[in-house]
Amino acid sequence: MEKEKILVIDDSTVQLEYLCSILGGDYQITTCLTAEEGLARAKEGGFSLILLDVVMPDMDGFTLLQHLKATALTRHIPVILLTSLADVQYEERGLLLGAVDYVAKPFSPVIIKARVNTHVQLYLYQTRFREQALVDELTGVANRRRYEAECQIRWQEAVRFQLPFSICMMDIDHFKLYNDTFGHPAGDQVIASVAQTAASRFRRATDLFARYGGEEFVAIFMGNDGPSAFAFLKSIREAIEGLHIPHNSPVSPWVTVSIGGVSLVPKSEDDYATYLKLADTMLYDAKRMGRNQVVWYSENKEQWRERT
Repeated sequence: MEKEKILVIDDSTVQLEYLCSILGGDYQITTCLTAEEGLARAKEGGFSLILLDVVMPDMDGFTLLQHLKATALTRHIPVILLTSLADVQYEERGLLLGAVDYVAKPFSPVIIKARVNTHVQLYLYQTRFREQALVDELTGVANRRRYEAECQIRWQEAVRFQLPFSICMMDIDHFKLYNDTFGHPAGDQVIASVAQTAASRFRRATDLFARYGGEEFVAIFMGNDGPSAFAFLKSIREAIEGLHIPHNSPVSPWVTVSIGGVSLVPKSEDDYATYLKLADTMLYDAKRMGRNQVVWYSENKEQWRERT
């Protein structure tokens, strides 16, 4: 069985070696000597726990803890603070900033192993619970609750790093007709097949594809400008039609989707809800102009359409 990964951030090589000797037999340990390096490694993902020294040069552990809890990719990773600062006010500060535990140096190997094991197991349990609560049961993709929880966080990251951000709305064409013709169990299978086909193409850590409700889906992703986002969504539309699921639709003999969306580099004064509404308007245009197509909009007020 693969070992759980722990990140240890401490400016003392002696302390790092000591912790590795205690925990290395049970966990896969990654060590960092600076807070900046530790933050970068934490963002790579996959860690079940972070052990963080409080007293470090340049950036102390409290400041790094604030950065970890303010970043979407690291906010759920539990952090145990390690410090020689035994004053209760420091312990209180660390816990208020989001640390799960506070261990004073020097520490007993038995105690540190017990604390680490407890918080790793809690993290694994909470992760499983969180994933189950945020996954759509029918399709296996993210549900609307997860989308609502993450869309603003990801939007703010795009604002902060000035990254291109895209919002996509997708709808299965003439789905009511499909249900009326083939029955609701077959309709459920279509929803699941469409969702899984689309979701398999959103592979990056910054991508999120979710079921929005009924036969409608939403996606947010970073890094694509308008033309590349448009081309990417065209390939998804074609892949769904390429499933060749029979349909008595006026559009195609197969199940198809309509897609609308918008790409921009958001500014601090921009409002996510405004652009979500614009993406929905593009979806409406795709339906109005015949369905089974992508209609995309850019911040330069350019619109790309597959058909007129």
